[in-house]
Amino acid sequence: MIDARRLQMLAEVARHGSFNRAAAELRLTPSAVSQQISALERAVGTPVVRRSTRGVELTDAGRVLVETAESIAAELLCAQAEIERIAAARTARLTVATFTSGGQRLLPPALTRFTAEHPGADLTVIESEPQESLGLVRTGAADMALAYHYDGPPPMPPGLVWTPLVEDPMWIVFPDGHPLADRSSITIAELAGERWVHGCLVVGDMLDHYAAMAGFEVRAACRGTDYQFAQSLVRAGVGISMIPEVALTADRSGLTAIRLAPPGPCRFVGIATPRRRSPNPLVTEVTRLLRDTVSALGVRA
Repeated sequence: MIDARRLQMLAEVARHGSFNRAAAELRLTPSAVSQQISALERAVGTPVVRRSTRGVELTDAGRVLVETAESIAAELLCAQAEIERIAAARTARLTVATFTSGGQRLLPPALTRFTAEHPGADLTVIESEPQESLGLVRTGAADMALAYHYDGPPPMPPGLVWTPLVEDPMWIVFPDGHPLADRSSITIAELAGERWVHGCLVVGDMLDHYAAMAGFEVRAACRGTDYQFAQSLVRAGVGISMIPEVALTADRSGLTAIRLAPPGPCRFVGIATPRRRSPNPLVTEVTRLLRDTVSALGVRA
């Protein structure tokens, strides 16, 4: 049987790269930590660290055990959060992490129905980029995360489950009256020479990549971090923008959105939840309501 406390010691050794620093963090002697790691190696039957004058490095087996230790720690935090939820009398509590455009367009209809059905629920929403959101769910700080990844589902940390929700294709947004604004679809190659307004730095980097494949260099008029702001600048005639469908503004006055034809990026939106034998019923309900929202909006599920 592998001792869980020894796994945590190994994780500290890996984090600090030293028995001495790990021992200081754990408030033990370096000798005690070294003995526990040796005992762990005897238990698994193979070395888990390589000791040298430069410090301590994990073996392949050690890396597997550290991943296991992180999963155990995340599971314990989730278990603690679940116990606190059960112990909180009859008050329903739910914390949802979300990226900005998902929180603007997908979450409100779902949460409107949720709060109507659970008027006494203690609901918290955290605005966070996907990688941070996944960490919040893994540590139990959030019960679920509405997140996205480009060109496929994101790599899931141990202990989390990804539920696909919707494909979020890219559109090119023009100011009304632009010479290309009467097209039904358009390729990036046809947009050489345009000035661009970025609503997301990641999308800006991807546009650079696809533009290079098409043989031109992007001229950026603004490198912003907000899709609504970007569309306001397009309306003002500053440039054009590449926007995911979910992030398209509800007020299209002064704008024309044209579907981007391949090759080009696509955003995949989904829900990250803890892997549990008994799922949180509130998470299950919000997931159902989000699917209803996607269906009502007519975006591709």
